Amino acid sequence: MIARLRAAALASLSALALQATLGAPAAHAAYPEQAIKLVVPFTPGGATDAVARLLANKLSGKLGQAVIVENRPGASTVIGAEAVARAQPDGYTLLLSGSTTYTVLPALKSRLPYDPRTSFAQIAIVALAPVVLLAQNGLPVETVQQAAALAHDKSAGGGLMYGTFGPGSAPHLVGEMFASAAGARMTPVPYKGSAQLVTALIGGEIALGVDTVSSAAPQARAGKVRALAVTGEHRVPQLPDVPTFIESGLPGVSMVGWYGLVAPARTPQPVLDTLNRAVADIMADPQVRRAVSDLALEPVYLDGPAFTARMEQELKTFGEVGRRADIKLD
Repeated sequence: MIARLRAAALASLSALALQATLGAPAAHAAYPEQAIKLVVPFTPGGATDAVARLLANKLSGKLGQAVIVENRPGASTVIGAEAVARAQPDGYTLLLSGSTTYTVLPALKSRLPYDPRTSFAQIAIVALAPVVLLAQNGLPVETVQQAAALAHDKSAGGGLMYGTFGPGSAPHLVGEMFASAAGARMTPVPYKGSAQLVTALIGGEIALGVDTVSSAAPQARAGKVRALAVTGEHRVPQLPDVPTFIESGLPGVSMVGWYGLVAPARTPQPVLDTLNRAVADIMADPQVRRAVSDLALEPVYLDGPAFTARMEQELKTFGEVGRRADIKLD
């Protein structure tokens, strides 16, 4: 009996020694060990979906596991965002969405099934999406400053109508920022999308409109509408002759959309570090940067802390815009 106990003890010691030699047990093996799901809260085919599929393809190569895009649209991105917020925090369910999910909705909607601060671990922002202020060709303005003066001048038809994609959309917020900078009250007119908005501009239904650069640039280059200014810190390649609002002396018109990658809160830091390194490498790839630029987006790499700082600033800014313009999404 004693001999058997000694043998068992020696066997246990040998196993421990072998484990120490070979490394950590399988439960702590390097991430990832299986396929990763990347949730996109939009239907296939849009810019968010295109960025997600580009990122998923490159992540698969970097991590050695399949990264599968799953489209879960609905409720202005809330359905997909909530699904990821409630997922296991193990790094195998991620979310790629636009800033609407992380800042616009939380700033303007009082009840959401997630909190962008506490429901997610921020990984990186990978693209910026500036927007452009447009004017109908019949409007007697050539610059954004002239448009601001006209909007402010009630005797000259001030209180201009401008096109948006509906309450709380990026065009709506930018329009309200512009109205505030001009010291004017302007009337937002909602449209279902870019095509309807530009058609309304061309037809003279509205004086101004705010649209994405990708949609508006071809119409502006063709002379169908006039581009007055773009948001962001520098001009965009698609409209190189159009100044920024900063250049035009209206730095308060500052909204730039963006695309951010997150994991559920409480995802282990080593997993987040692995994802962050992979995304940093991917966004430094010239081929990837060209592909993102071809979508009329600006490729960037802003890490988790920069993501969080931008999110906090926008939550404050959009909350103030919403209160000032009485924009509520409830």
